[in-house]
Amino acid sequence: MSDTKQQTQHGEQEQEQQQQQQQHQPQQQQPQGLPDEAIALASRLYNGARAGDLALFQQALPAGLPANLANEKGDSLLMLAAYYGHANLVRLLLRHGADPNRLNDKGQSPLAGAVFKAEDAVIEALLEGGADPEFGSPTPLETIVMFHQEDKWRAAFEAAPGRGQAGK
Repeated sequence: MSDTKQQTQHGEQEQEQQQQQQQHQPQQQQPQGLPDEAIALASRLYNGARAGDLALFQQALPAGLPANLANEKGDSLLMLAAYYGHANLVRLLLRHGADPNRLNDKGQSPLAGAVFKAEDAVIEALLEGGADPEFGSPTPLETIVMFHQEDKWRAAFEAAPGRGQAGK
């Protein structure tokens, strides 16, 4: 077989391998009609909430960022900040109108997420901010039982100002 023919076959094999690899890689889907800049900004905000980037939100919220902004899974900025243990950011978001009882697409609340992660300062901030320990699936009250935190939180959950208010 000539060198040229071998090179052609080798090149075709490489192309076929690349195509197979691309078929098995997850494709990121962008919402239709949104410019790349909007996608990048949203990504920065969600990552900022996970990282507890207080400075970012101290600037963005007064400039008009919706405090209840949520990603494609329904996780709000508050949910992400709570889950990752950023009590100061949770308080800031609550002061700017974030709903402490907004559920994600799985029916989970920020308070249940904070209980799951044992984020005590976040739990306190959410309770002070009106989180309802009886709202969501599972409810935060059920979550404290599941994670053996009943002795620690039962009294605070029962006395919470937001208790029983979310479903009304």
